Order: sequence, then structure tokens, then C-alpha cells
Amino acid sequence: MNKNRPVNLDISTINLPAAALVSILHRISGVVLFAVVALLLWMLDTSLESQQGFDSIAAAFSSVPAKLILWASLAALIYHLLAGIRHMLMDLGIGESLQGGRRGAVLVLVLSVIAIVLVGVWLW
Repeated sequence: MNKNRPVNLDISTINLPAAALVSILHRISGVVLFAVVALLLWMLDTSLESQQGFDSIAAAFSSVPAKLILWASLAALIYHLLAGIRHMLMDLGIGESLQGGRRGAVLVLVLSVIAIVLVGVWLW
């Protein structure tokens, strides 16, 4: 084994292809969704218990931190959904080529950014 080969340990200098970036972000969005599900279920449970519970959850959503948490949750959901649709289309044989994979990855990134910005505008 050649021990004189160069080793690049600075991850910020590595140029990832679009498909790799989409795959990594898809995994991250899945972890975020898993983490947020308990919070969202608690909020749903509290809001359905009584009128006071609903009022307290509604009042919480008037604060900036709550809106940011909701926006981040919706952003993860949007991205995960679009990347999942891309994976299902690839399972059907659509966009399996190298060029199709690149186009699909860029399309997921562009559509996600547009949808996440629109959700942010809607929330504020």
C-alpha cells in the first residue's frame, strides 16, 4: 500500500456532485423529521384537548422561535418529499442515467428552494 499518497482532510474543499448533495440532504431532512415528529404530535394533542390548549398553541405560534421551528420542520418535509419523489421515479427507470441523475438532483434542489421560500413567506 502506498503511504505517500496525498490525504485531503478538509471537507470544505471537496466538490460534491449535485446527486451526492441531494442524497446527503435527504438523509439529514429525514433525521430532522424524525426529531420533530414528537414535538408536532404533542402540539396536536394539546390543541385537541381543550379550547385552552388550542389557544396556548395558537399563541405560541405568534412568537418568532415557534415560527422558525415550524418553518424548519416544513422545509425538511418539503425537501424530503421532493427527494423521495425523485428516488421513486428513479426506481421506475426515469432519470437513471448519469445526465438524468444530475438533472433530477438539480431540479430537486431548485424546486425545494422555491417551495421553502414560499412557505417562509406564507408563515410570516
